[in-house]
Amino acid sequence: MINSSVTPLRALTVFSVSILLAACASGPPKPTVDYKADYDFSAVKTIAFYRNSGEVLGDNPMQLSDIQRDRIDEALSYALTNRGFQMVTDASTADLLLSWTLDTQNKTDVRTYQTPTMGMGMGRGYGGYYGGYNRYSAYNCWNCSPTRTEVSVQNYTQGTFIVDMIDPELKKSVWRGVTQSRLKGQHSEDQGKYNAAATAIFAAFPPE
Repeated sequence: MINSSVTPLRALTVFSVSILLAACASGPPKPTVDYKADYDFSAVKTIAFYRNSGEVLGDNPMQLSDIQRDRIDEALSYALTNRGFQMVTDASTADLLLSWTLDTQNKTDVRTYQTPTMGMGMGRGYGGYYGGYNRYSAYNCWNCSPTRTEVSVQNYTQGTFIVDMIDPELKKSVWRGVTQSRLKGQHSEDQGKYNAAATAIFAAFPPE
């Protein structure tokens, strides 16, 4: 028997990076970090936003408002300032340029599992199924009961939030933090959640 619980994908028109990064009860998920090993991060003092920062890509891109983008920028600035860096508006004076991207991809989660067919064949056939078992042991033989195969299908959107630190002279990223999670059609106006998520991303910046 197939039990398919399919929820159709809908265009996500509200921003949920706060859900992506900070919804876990135990705190924001730990990002995956990569960086240029021979880069001198100790010389970095000032950071500005890259002119193309804030792109949204993928199968099911969200439509972000200026307010939502500002919340992200504010959170990233907050986290970096707390790390001892100075945020500047003139990119030509910055040691590094910050760029963030949100990539969304449609995914399908298919799970198959066995469930007991309780209440089916409980008469003579069910009693005969236990064969040599006595009337009392039958109640402890969960695996002996007939089973049926059920399939659960769930469509969802996976969000990948990417933060790059770009060297303006090399014109290349020298540090990257990536966080992935399932997105939900929700958004938060709590700037504190965005700040906490950004703080988690930059916990390993600069690399030691």
